[in-house]
Amino acid sequence: MSEEKRELFTTSRKALTINLGETRYGTFAEIGAGQEVVRHFFQAGGASGTIAKTMSAYDMAFSDAIYGKAPRYVSRERLATMLDHEYRLLEERLAGARGARTSFFVFADTVATRNFKGDNDAHGWMGIRFQIHPQEPPNDIILHVRMWDKEAVQQQEALGVFGVNFIYGAFFHRTSPETFIRSLVDNLSTDRIEVDMLKFTGPAFAQVDNRLLSLVLVQTGLTNAVMFGPDGDVLQPSEVLHRKAILVERGSFRPATRVNIDMLDCTTALFLKEPAVKDRAVMVLTEITMNNLLASGSLDAGDFLARVDLLGSIGHTVIISNYSEFFRLTTYFRRYTKEMIGVALGVNNLVEIFNEKYYENLPGGILESFGRMFRQSVKLYVYPMRAAAYERYLAAAATQPGPAPAAAAPPPAAGALHPASSADVLITADNLQVPAHLRHLYTHLLENHCIEGVTGFNPDTLNIISRDVLAMIKRGDPAWESAVPPALVDTIKQRGLFDCPPAAG
Repeated sequence: MSEEKRELFTTSRKALTINLGETRYGTFAEIGAGQEVVRHFFQAGGASGTIAKTMSAYDMAFSDAIYGKAPRYVSRERLATMLDHEYRLLEERLAGARGARTSFFVFADTVATRNFKGDNDAHGWMGIRFQIHPQEPPNDIILHVRMWDKEAVQQQEALGVFGVNFIYGAFFHRTSPETFIRSLVDNLSTDRIEVDMLKFTGPAFAQVDNRLLSLVLVQTGLTNAVMFGPDGDVLQPSEVLHRKAILVERGSFRPATRVNIDMLDCTTALFLKEPAVKDRAVMVLTEITMNNLLASGSLDAGDFLARVDLLGSIGHTVIISNYSEFFRLTTYFRRYTKEMIGVALGVNNLVEIFNEKYYENLPGGILESFGRMFRQSVKLYVYPMRAAAYERYLAAAATQPGPAPAAAAPPPAAGALHPASSADVLITADNLQVPAHLRHLYTHLLENHCIEGVTGFNPDTLNIISRDVLAMIKRGDPAWESAVPPALVDTIKQRGLFDCPPAAG
């Protein structure tokens, strides 16, 4: 069923449609502040044909007595124990009497809405375990949701509608996961609800790639960022980033090159020496923006998966975001941690940060963007480039669709090269020239260690530009192999990634 042709049902009609089904029967278990979903099924009518049991354990002692102790009550672990416990009871108590004609399900959520002081994180975990046909093994869909309404009662209302959408989608849109995702905010909006983690498991979803579904979450505006572990597993950002110092490198990674790896290695060494990072847990990330994914004009799922797979194969956690500006990315990380944030970037990216065209929509312009980015211990670590490589980068960027790169614009242009007589001169954080009216700002950031040049780099990598490497791969020039980490070369060739011609023989 396409999104354009899908009829938008009211919440009540969705609940009634489920209630009038003849084979689905199950349990609703809602703890914490998530006691909103089952109400819609009771109000719709016909609930006795759907609901075997409802329960709510608001008090922690009661919750522990039923599901066992948990380090955190609003967590994936608590959701898993709820699904396990309630589904086991369904089978124990009802399988003999009606298992041959009934598809069992358990819906569960554990949620914290806005507290009385208004100083907590309003979020929750939601899941459904369900059979498609009687006596078949069950399947799971779980997700993590955030509520953005200002008042708890509004969050509860939104959660109830969202939960009905979730259950309806599991039953009626399971064969079209993209439709399932889009239907989650029926009769709502993405201003009220965010879904930053979604995972399908079970025999019915054996062919589903959860990474692609996570990408749809970003594409549809249900979240601004999703995360994948080195093994390709979908991660929930708050679990990974909670109270950690964060170092991130943004890039296209198409493909990941030796300069990408050297940049992150050198920056990590500097980051770990920071006094604010000492004795802190550290998370190192590679980040790809949707702008980079859509550089060719449309999203290529295979290309996206190739980048995630390659970065994962060399041990990197990957985050995909729709934050074009760096200050939005660092603000996003501030949701989860108060510790230091480091950003590894090349000179070319630093030039773009000083390009005022990106901040025309901000009342305070570039000063407002920098105020947001550098508050609360944020530092940019700048990896150098050779002048020749930088000039090639600018020339290539000028031929791409969209606005001209800053340094290619008419003077005074952000990123004009420091006068140099040799292409071997390094462009660094210390000698990069910015427009005259921004030089005092740049000097201030440099002298106050908000910007720091990377040291200890491998000079052999400084001429590598990902765009050049990609072009070499596509035309079958074997020189690309020396620019890519050896661990990735065979994978690219064997899988024909990035349009790499098949190996001879």
